[in-house]
Formats: sequence, C-alpha cells, structure tokens
Amino acid sequence: MQRQQFEKILTELLQPGRIKDFCPNGLQVEGSETIEKVVTGVTASYALLKRAIENNADAVLVHHGYFWKNEAYPIVGMKQKRIKALIDNNINLFAYHLPLDIHETLGNNAQLAKLLDIQVTGPLELDNPLSVSLTGELAQPVDGVAFASRIQQSLQREVLHIPGSSNRPIKTVAWCTGGGQGYIELAAEQGIDAFITGEASEQTTHVAREMDIHFFAAGHHATERYGIKAVGEYLAKEYGLDVEFIDIDNPV
Repeated sequence: MQRQQFEKILTELLQPGRIKDFCPNGLQVEGSETIEKVVTGVTASYALLKRAIENNADAVLVHHGYFWKNEAYPIVGMKQKRIKALIDNNINLFAYHLPLDIHETLGNNAQLAKLLDIQVTGPLELDNPLSVSLTGELAQPVDGVAFASRIQQSLQREVLHIPGSSNRPIKTVAWCTGGGQGYIELAAEQGIDAFITGEASEQTTHVAREMDIHFFAAGHHATERYGIKAVGEYLAKEYGLDVEFIDIDNPV
C-alpha cells in the first residue's frame, strides 16, 4: 500500500480535523513510500522503534507521537535519537492522539468500556459530543472492591482505588483513559458512582472523599493500550496489512 493511501485511510477513519489537539495528528516523520509491515504501540519510544526496526516495519502507528505543544523545538538528545532511528531506517511515523481517544468504536474510551463490560450512555461533557470522557452503566451494581478487582484483572495492572465517603455500590460510571483525573469533579457533580482514569493527582483523593465518588486509577499506559491495538486489527482485517501490536510495558 502507498503511504498516501495509508494516511488517507487513517484520516477517514479517525477524522483528526474534528477536534483541536496538543500535537499534529497524522504523518509526523516521513519514511518509505510503500507500507506493508506496520508496528503499533502506545508511545513512539526508542524501545518501540528498536522493535519496529528489528521487525522490518515500514510504518509505526502510535497514540503518543512527537511535537507536543510547548515542548522544546530543537531536535537534540532523546528527540534526535528517536527521529534519526526512523529516518535511518526509512520508517514512517503516524500518531493520533485525541482522535484515537474519542473514536466511537475503536477509540481508547470505547475499547476500555468494552473490556470492562460498561454500556456507554453518552459524553460526560453533556454539551460536547466529542467529549474525551464518557459515561455508562454496569449491568448489575457492584461494590468498589469487586470493581477494582475487575479492572485489575482486565488490565493486568495494580489499581489505585479511593472510595467515596459513603462507599456506595457502583452502577453508573464515567471514565477518561490516560491522564483524565481532572474530570472527576464533573462526574461527581452529575451524581455518578465511580470515575476511572489512568492517573491520580494529589487533590484527587480529597475530591473523591468529599464529593462521594469512587475513584480508580489504572495506569495511563494500561488504559490506552486498546485503541491503537484495535485500529491495527481493523487495518489488518480490512486492508490485509501485516500489523503487529508491540506493548512496551510502562508502570505509569
């Protein structure tokens, strides 16, 4: 497949123009004109690039790419090493950040809901259909300890659980994969029983306790594995590409 066709497929699928982001979405580093082997992963770390080189990849497709807003411009140090590895090996780098979070079926939030058996009911930001945080319901109410165990078993990652003051059963849930802890107050204001994300801040504990909402942090990386993996599987199924998901473990 030609690189231009590959990018067109991803653009039509993920529609990056729908949402304002903190980085460029799409082709970030140009490589081979022909793409046959694709490696997918959460972050375009040097460790992932080494694996892509070893596997003779023509393209790397990730959620966390390069050129973030407010980062330093010079291509030196770690950034130079990563980009040089791509250029020296003629590998394309494609990255999709918020467009991957919000995709209705393949996105990080949608895939996490599928994994945890949560029925999506809508956006957490009620006036924003492209909200990066969703709401949903469990088929049956569960207590906080049982739900923490479900998350931990599904993600194979230790979960931080902060119960609300009443430690009430959980039926309604809101979530935002990655670093979405800032949405906990909005979830609590809507009377939602629990909020799931990847990370916690110091103040998150106090919000959970004082606004009476269960809080679960299950890892930024762990909660965002599944969108990019699903996109890769879609590309393999629909277009016959050789796609391999490589999980470079990250405890955060």
